[in-house]
Formats: sequence, C-alpha cells, structure tokens
Amino acid sequence: MTMRLLGLVVALCLGLSTLAQAQEAKPIPVKVVVLTTFEIGEVTGDRPGEFQPWVEGLPLKETIPVPGLRHAARWSPETGVLGVMTDMRARARESVAALILSKQFDFSKTYWIVAGIAGVDPKAASIGSAAWARYVVDADPIYEVDDREIPADWPYGLYSLETDKPNVKGSAEGSSGMVWALNWRLVDWAYGLTVKTPIPDSPALAGLRAPYASDGNAAKPPFVLKGEALGATRFWHGARRTQWAEDWVRLWTDGAGTFTMTDCEDQGIMDVLDLYAKAGKVDFSRVLVLRTASNYSRAPTGAPEFPRAFHGEGAQAAFDSAYRVGSVVVRELTSHWDRYETNTPSAASVGGR
Repeated sequence: MTMRLLGLVVALCLGLSTLAQAQEAKPIPVKVVVLTTFEIGEVTGDRPGEFQPWVEGLPLKETIPVPGLRHAARWSPETGVLGVMTDMRARARESVAALILSKQFDFSKTYWIVAGIAGVDPKAASIGSAAWARYVVDADPIYEVDDREIPADWPYGLYSLETDKPNVKGSAEGSSGMVWALNWRLVDWAYGLTVKTPIPDSPALAGLRAPYASDGNAAKPPFVLKGEALGATRFWHGARRTQWAEDWVRLWTDGAGTFTMTDCEDQGIMDVLDLYAKAGKVDFSRVLVLRTASNYSRAPTGAPEFPRAFHGEGAQAAFDSAYRVGSVVVRELTSHWDRYETNTPSAASVGGR
C-alpha cells in the first residue's frame, strides 16, 4: 500500500470516527424549558412580545435550530435554560412534539414553564395579573349550535361531545384528555415563591379597570393568583361565553377548578407533554402553566361587547408580568439545581430556601 493510499485510508477512518462521535453525541441536559407562543417582531432589540423578555432578561444568548420548529430555540449553557417560541394555536402542539422528538436534548429532569398572555375572567383577576394554573381544560372538542337557534332553556349553544345538552360531562375519547391536573404541590410552591412579586401598575391600566369596579378582582391592581387555564384554538369573547367558560371548567374539573384565564395553546401543549410523559420522555409532574392577563373576557356589565377584545397597554403589561413572575421560578430552580434536580419542590420548601 502506497503512502498516499495509506493516508487516504487513515483520513477516511478519522472522518468516519468523527461522524460516529457526532452521531453518538449525548443530548444536552435541560434544567428548565420556557415555552412562549409568539413575538411581535425580532426576539431582541425592539418592542417586546412574549419571547423577547426571556431572551434578553435571563439571558438566552445561544441559538439552536431544531427540526420542526419554525423559530430557533434560545439556550443558556450557563444556567441550563432553553427558551422556545412554539407559535400559536395548533402549531404549539406540533412544535412541542418536534422539540421532544429532536434527540438534541435530555428532558428527563426538566421543568417546563408555559408562559403566555391570555384573556381573564373579570370575576377572577385584573389586566396584568399572573395566574398559576392547577388545571388546564380543553375547550376544542365540543358541539356547537347557533345561539339564535338553541332551546329556550339553554344558556348557550355549546355542550360536550356524546351529550345532548349543556353542562353534562361527555367524552372526547380519541380527541383529547380534556382536563389535566398539574402537580398541586409544585403549583403551590411556585405561587408561594412569587405571590409577593411586584407587578407594575399604571394610570393606563387603572383606566382599563375602572369600568369593572363592580367586579371586585377586575378592579384591583395586578396581582399573582392561582386559577385555571381554558384552552381553545378559537378566540372568543362576551358575557355569555364567559359564563360558558366558568361552567365548562367547573364541569370538567368536577367542581375543583375555577375558570381564570382563556388562551389558545395550553390544551395542545398539555396533551403532548402528557402523551410523551407516558412514554418516559418528560416528567409531567414538573410542568407549570403561567398565564398573564392582557384583556378581559367580557365587557363591563351593561356595556356593549364590542370593540373591547384587546388593549395595547394590557398586552404590554401581560408580557412584562409573565417574565417578572415566571423568571423568579426559573432562577430559583437553576440556582439551586442541587436541591431540585432529583427532588421536585413543594410549598413546604418555599420558606426553607
């Protein structure tokens, strides 16, 4: 064998060895995943949406492309935090599944925090408030009849599959898990850790609250609470729909949950995380959902329903409070990883940090 041929063989062997090593590279262990759903513009340097406060605030400086994600993930090797923008509505389900299946990361000990804006029931809280969910309820698998054509004794034209009238729990077998109970000990811990987190108020927010003075919690400055998230890919608004949401959450949680926040993604994200938890890919007991109020789910009592769906001041307040409140939990988990890597925290551990 000539020296030239020998050199080619050695080079080929080295190349194959390097390729094999790359293919066998161990997945990156992730301590915390922060899931947001959208951004207004760029992820840094301009007007912030859901994702930008996390990228700039933690910070998440490295970019990692993930097959199946429309936006590159952001990563901090120093803290072990991965930030992901899932896109909205049904795309969130696809993105979370792609992330888990990518084989780039080890999620076996990961804490998951869904952090996004939502509509809020005026009975529960005010714009800018932040709610840790104990339950996530799916509102997508549903029968719908035009409200103008419903029987006179029906409150609205929405009701469960496999039933024939509202407020009867049906079945969505093959469609959805319908309701996911989160780890209450972890939720209580996150709430206790963040309940005193200052959330800025402003004259603009006070002005949005003023017409809701008769609703109590809706008229309070922003605060942290515990309350359920209702997920539906359609955007809805109004007094009758808010009544339906209150009833729907109460129905599917067997009276244990209180409708607080309405969003478009949590049901899909929970369904995917639950399915892959059953396959041993993630730990569902380490999932948290934090929704922050950008708008009320209905108009003030006696006021016209439209146009009242969105307020620019409310959205900015919700973007800000999601990061302010959620980052407290992220920093606690990552800075005391020796404590939380193998032991999921509970409310009893808040005072003993």
